[in-house]
Parts: sequence; C-alpha cells; structure tokens
Amino acid sequence: MFLRRVVLLLALVAPAWAGVVEDVRGALADNSYTAANLFLKSYLAKNGVTGEYVEAYSWMARAAFSNGDYDQAAAYAKQTETLALEQLKKRPLDAEPHLPIGLGAAIEVESQTLAAQGQREKAAAVLQAAVKTYNNTSMRARLQKNLNLITFDGRLAPALHADQFLGSKPPTLASLKGSPVLLFFWAHWCGDCKAEAPIITQLRSEYSAKGLTVLGPTRLYGYTAQIEHASPSDELAYIDAVRHRFYGGLLDMPVPISTYNFDVYGSSTTPTLVLLDRSGKVAMYHPGALSYDQLKAEIEKVVAR
Repeated sequence: MFLRRVVLLLALVAPAWAGVVEDVRGALADNSYTAANLFLKSYLAKNGVTGEYVEAYSWMARAAFSNGDYDQAAAYAKQTETLALEQLKKRPLDAEPHLPIGLGAAIEVESQTLAAQGQREKAAAVLQAAVKTYNNTSMRARLQKNLNLITFDGRLAPALHADQFLGSKPPTLASLKGSPVLLFFWAHWCGDCKAEAPIITQLRSEYSAKGLTVLGPTRLYGYTAQIEHASPSDELAYIDAVRHRFYGGLLDMPVPISTYNFDVYGSSTTPTLVLLDRSGKVAMYHPGALSYDQLKAEIEKVVAR
C-alpha cells in the first residue's frame, strides 16, 4: 500500500518538487529503501544533483547506520561525500543550508561507523581532518561535537571566551578548579533549553553548598523571533528578554556569548550539557537534554570524587 501511494505521488509531483528530503525521510521511517530510492531517482531526473539532493541522499546513510548495517552505511556516506565534493567545485559550501547538512551527515556517519566497529582512533582521525578542512564553515560545531563524543571525556576543558556576556561576569574555568562546574549551552530559540532550565535551577540549589557552579554559554544567531536579520545589539537585547522570561531561576548565572565557545565545545545540539570535575576535566559531555534524575546522577559522581 505504501509503495503504491509513493508511485501515485511521484506521478503527480511538479518538476520543481522541493520536498525530497522530507519524502526520503518519511520512506525510511517506514523502513522502505525502495520508496526512498524512487523519490531520489524522480528528483534527480527532474533537477539533477543539488544540495537538497545531497542532503536527502545522506538520510540513506543515516538510516543504514541506525539499522546496524555498517557496510551499507559507509557506502552511502562515501557516495554522499562524493556528490557533495562535486558540488563544491561549483559553489561555496554555505551558499544554502542543504549541502553542509548533507556533507556533515556523511562525515558523521563515516566516523560513527568506524567507532561502532571498534576503530575509534580512525574515527577520531576522520573528524580531526574534517574539522581542519571545514573550520570556517557552518559544519564546524557539528564535526566538533562528534569528535568530542569520542575524545572529550577526561580532557581538560577548553577555556571559554567571555568578552561579551549577560548576567554577572563569567569566571574563568581555571579559577573554578576545585569546584564541579556545569556548562549549560543554550539558544534563545530552543524549547528544550527552556524545559531544562528548571531542572538545572533545582540541581544548582541542591549542590551549591558542595561547590557546583553553573555557567550558561550562548551565542548570536543573526535573528530573533521578530526580526529575520537582526543586528547584534537587537539580538543581544532579545536574548536578555528571553533570559528574564524563561530562565528566571538562573538570572544570576553568568552567560558568556561567543560562537567560538559553541564551535570548540561542538554545541550544534542545544542544550549541550558539559560537566567538569574538580580538576577542570570533562566528566560528562552530553548533546541534548537530560532529566532531573539523569543529570543528578552525573553530578553526584563528580561531587563524590
């Protein structure tokens, strides 16, 4: 039934069909590689290889990896990268959003596949090379996130840039040695960050007597809910308004504002939670939200050491 619906849809779509990423993802969610390939072939025949096609194709690699088919995942990732590199001969990476998303996914799957097969050093080498190659692009934080997931635990946490900030002046991480530190990377548009704030507020209250310090790095994105292309001053004012509305329990939390921090800590996912032990080393690196119980258990480990 699903394939019949796909075939009927393919017969009706316009030549400028622009939903190939969503359609491929939908087919793969139904575990139908056949349908996903039909969507890709139809789009390719009408439009040729575009950034959107590369992103859609990258979902084949992601789906194969999720299914534990590592050989197929590596093959799809390699083909995605090949398609992307051909595009880069004709245009900048960040001319539109699809190509960097697709290429980033390909490199991510390649490294994840190696790591899942016990080749962590090779996985790290792939990501280190990619970080160097794409250091000044939108892919930087995503690549660093994947590298950090492999290599960050037990490393001395990188210093934060804090020339610009909201709230109280951020202390340096070096000055906080001797105390556990939670870094709460958040974004003004992030709903999961707002949901995480009360959890962090409660845990900070519970563990402040044992030295827990919370810093909340964020960054400018170039827009607000009201302004599509916001000036830095307008966005900074908007961030402060969001902070007062949704982060009332953390208003005294120092908030360093820097894209550099997000790149170095690989905070392409928000929130990203990074817990440092008393020696300033990374004890937990977690892209994404955590429940109260999950985060409390991690803090307990650090406090107890």
